[in-house]
Amino acid sequence: MKLSRQFTVFGSAIFCVVVFSLYLMLDHIDHSKNPNGERIQNGQLGILQDKIDHLERLLAENNEIIGNIRDSVINLRETVKDGKMFPEGNMSQGDLELLPPAPALLPIHSEDCQFASSKMMFFPRFFQMLDVYDLLSFDNPDGGVWKQGFDISYQDNEWDNEPLQVFVVPHSHNDPGWLKTFDDYYRDQTQHILNNMVVKLHEDSRRKMIWSEISYFSKWWDNIDEQKRDAVRRLIESGQLEVATGGWVMPDEASTHYFALIDQLVEGHQWLERNLGVKPKTGWAVDPFGHTPTQAYLLRQAGLSNMLIQRVHYSVKKHFASQKTLEFFWRQNWDQDSSSDILCHMMPFYSYDVPHTCGPDPKICCQFDFKRLPGGRISCPWRIPPQAITDNNVQERAQTLLDQYRKKSKLFRTNVLLAPLGDDFRYTEAVEWDQQFDNYQKLFDYMNSHPELHVQAQFGTISDYFEALRKSTGMDPVGINVGQLALPVLSGDFFTYADRDDHYWSGYFTSRPFYKRLDRVLESHLRVAEVLYSLTLANIQKYGQPNDYPAVDNYKLLTEARRNLGLFQHHDAITGTGKDWVVVDYGTRLLHSILNVKRVIVSSAHWLVLKDKQTYFHDPSNPFLQMVSVHIQARMSMVTVYVTTPKVRVLNALGHVVRAQVSAVWNDASHAAADLSFVAQAAPLGLSVYQLMEGMEPRTEAAKYMLLQDGRQISISELEHFRQFYQQDAAPTAALWKMRLKEDDSEHLVKVEFVLYGTTSNKDKSGAYLFLPDKEATIYSPSQPPVVRVTKGPLFSEVTTTFTHITHTLRLYNIQGVEGQSVEICNTVDIRGETNREIAMRISSDRNSKDRFFTDLNGYQVQPRKTMAKLPLQANFYPMTSMVYLQDSSARLSLLTAQSLGAASLKSGQLEVIMDRRLNQDDNRGLGQGVLDNKITANSFRLLLEKRSSAEEETAPYSYPSILSHMSYMYLNHPLISMAVDQRSDNPSLTPYSPLSTSFPCDMHLVNLRAIQSKVWGGPSEQAALILHRKGFDCGFSNRNTGLLCTTTRGKIHLEKLLTDLKVKSITPVTLSLMHTHNSDADPQEISLKPMEIRTYRLQLS
Repeated sequence: MKLSRQFTVFGSAIFCVVVFSLYLMLDHIDHSKNPNGERIQNGQLGILQDKIDHLERLLAENNEIIGNIRDSVINLRETVKDGKMFPEGNMSQGDLELLPPAPALLPIHSEDCQFASSKMMFFPRFFQMLDVYDLLSFDNPDGGVWKQGFDISYQDNEWDNEPLQVFVVPHSHNDPGWLKTFDDYYRDQTQHILNNMVVKLHEDSRRKMIWSEISYFSKWWDNIDEQKRDAVRRLIESGQLEVATGGWVMPDEASTHYFALIDQLVEGHQWLERNLGVKPKTGWAVDPFGHTPTQAYLLRQAGLSNMLIQRVHYSVKKHFASQKTLEFFWRQNWDQDSSSDILCHMMPFYSYDVPHTCGPDPKICCQFDFKRLPGGRISCPWRIPPQAITDNNVQERAQTLLDQYRKKSKLFRTNVLLAPLGDDFRYTEAVEWDQQFDNYQKLFDYMNSHPELHVQAQFGTISDYFEALRKSTGMDPVGINVGQLALPVLSGDFFTYADRDDHYWSGYFTSRPFYKRLDRVLESHLRVAEVLYSLTLANIQKYGQPNDYPAVDNYKLLTEARRNLGLFQHHDAITGTGKDWVVVDYGTRLLHSILNVKRVIVSSAHWLVLKDKQTYFHDPSNPFLQMVSVHIQARMSMVTVYVTTPKVRVLNALGHVVRAQVSAVWNDASHAAADLSFVAQAAPLGLSVYQLMEGMEPRTEAAKYMLLQDGRQISISELEHFRQFYQQDAAPTAALWKMRLKEDDSEHLVKVEFVLYGTTSNKDKSGAYLFLPDKEATIYSPSQPPVVRVTKGPLFSEVTTTFTHITHTLRLYNIQGVEGQSVEICNTVDIRGETNREIAMRISSDRNSKDRFFTDLNGYQVQPRKTMAKLPLQANFYPMTSMVYLQDSSARLSLLTAQSLGAASLKSGQLEVIMDRRLNQDDNRGLGQGVLDNKITANSFRLLLEKRSSAEEETAPYSYPSILSHMSYMYLNHPLISMAVDQRSDNPSLTPYSPLSTSFPCDMHLVNLRAIQSKVWGGPSEQAALILHRKGFDCGFSNRNTGLLCTTTRGKIHLEKLLTDLKVKSITPVTLSLMHTHNSDADPQEISLKPMEIRTYRLQLS
């Protein structure tokens, strides 16, 4: 293999890239050789501190400095000629590369700090879920026929003046994978449901049906003829068939990241627009195991007006039912007006099946599930079967059913009642359509023809129900004008879900963590591929179409990846709650799509970095750029590549030598092989080129190692360079013990250890869904003493401790900027030989956090939590998608994660994260198996300790990460992607690619730049969906030495001024999934976002 190669590094996040001599302040002092090293270092730090203080004073006096820095960035563009990204002679050998030095103090506009510190306005109808939890006793008395509720009574004359209006909504819940794979379910059940739907709805115009999962609907649509398609369109036009939500799947709401939630919603809505012209109005989520306000916000931003949820803690349902607050406007915690409000209906009873939807008594409601008629395959567990409706029994049957409807209506504030009619994979056979629809129609005809009953009953869609509800309250048909009858406003989330007793569904937050990590890898790669593909198409339009670029093939690969990622967001996929072979099917799809989007990345990057575009060629069997490792993000970041010899030099685009570190490859028998690490710099959204050449190079230094065995303790002196302490008398299972803040040299107790949970000896035990521990966790004590490897290097140092079941690595980057601010933790877990074990990482600190901590919701927002003694241990675990933190008045300790897991803070100052679980039995929730398909799984984290300068209210219902925390999370989840090409003499020359003249603001995040499919043909159109998110952040933390060259601009961006060569041909603000166009008088070129807002624009570049 030739070693001389060129590397292209792509940064996908729009953030500033730092121009700084990384190592100016990091010349390593070897204390073993220089006893005066500490004094010399302190002297240098003192001089540096004086310079920083001086710069701060200048910044405080005059913010124009920041403008000058930004101007200098723009001026750099003028010097980017002939492959030179930087002015010659303006840097010392191998140090400065891309941009001017970052300010020591990150400049943040004072107005941008007001959002996180502003007080919320409260009013009588507004309530917080945190307060509800404080109020509830979480007892579980027997409620009678409604076991988890209470007895319901009514007066016969209550409906004399205003009749009860009943909407029976037929539905079929189709899981895209659970006990069978997606394809097997489609073949055996779903296609028959949809085929029968077309026939049976046409037989009677009074029949209605709703459908939710577009993954199935699109597969079916591709297999039916045009005549049947026209029949479907007629059913939709007549209002008999409604598409509810319209996402690719009905997603899980705990482990999903908002990037993927948006992506599957856009994929579903774009398919509907293209094929049916349908724009969903109402959300339908009957099966996700707990509910997040993030999904409510995304539906609202997509243009939906209403939503329905079902799986909520039984104590919460009972409380809401008693207060008649099951229907409410769901508002975001951070929303300071009502712009995020969406009308929400919470189903009151145990399940979404027929026995639990007509009223409080499942024994009676089951008698009105006519699929269970005698002689069928399923029956009623209460042993009273349904009766077919005849002239002889219709009166008694109608009055029995009406009694349930009336009792259910007493839990709501209006005389409009919703009664869903369906279950999993219902209406597969034609006979069931007849059984349900014919018998119910007889009941409706009887009720409606007897005015003394004061009821109007009919089949309806979910939007029919909400329209009638809004009309009855005097509400606006789609908006949030509450009319005469005031519905309450609620903020907060509905985790952690329990369906009965102490059965909390906190196990699935971690189940099958290998696949949760794979999901995040595909998300990151897909985002890079989308952005590069869109930029390549725009550049091709500018330079002329090369015949060779595989635009259509790449679009097909992107579409398949979007759909495979979307499929995995299903609430039995990313949750880890499917059968073993179904999980393998999901994993195969994810891996297949990761490989495919790499092909898109390679072919797109190839075109963008070619100096002479005419030399582009596409050979799928021999790609020009060979991808060797996976890294993505704009800015400067560590890149590690595999090399065949340690004698290597790294050159930047100017041919200047870059400092590098060579480390041993410990799992490779070849002694010549090594890992080469260097700090790569990429312009915002840009591609950088580096060259590797064989030969000795003093700026390429080898790491030094120390191995410790037989349980020998590590002394402080041996790890002085590592800037962390190991306690000499610490237990052998403890790792990190203290952290020292660089800013003020203060020490803080931060102890990392591992703990184990077993499962209860009761009949019901932990499984894929449930976490039912036997007791508090026990400290992990391996039978063999660990082997410890200490690595010391110029760019990073690390300690790797190998236990029987865990390989635990702590790494510190000896570089300035984001990566140098936190400790990187990687735990490789292998519990394949264990029985009923769950392994967790516990981090104990000296933070006085009491019973309060914070977890994120879907990577989008942060939800304050309270550990409650009145709840069992498993109830105090919550989903952690991107971070968990705790704090006191002086500091915040954050754990950032690269995969979704379950997290808790069971004691003050303590964080706990479940890393893997192996369970031998089913937990009786339908899966029918345990979790025994564990993989060796690497969990990655960043541990960040930040000094706090301003304390928010301890009881505030909202919290925000710091800018540094947001950036650290981006580095962890979107590392740089490196690609390599053999340097042959006949290869065309490469040049760095930099599409932006300067960075986007620090708080602005590019969610996606997603090519939109043409309505005329199967390939891409000339437009892309630009999706932006302005992140909310807390200014009450140090913003010194972050290494970031960005500022904040009150949420305003002028896109045309940011672009270098491309021009904005058109830009139109639209709803999140492009269904509706926003009418706006504002300058279309100036993008303006409020804090926390996610906006989509239909963008055409040229």
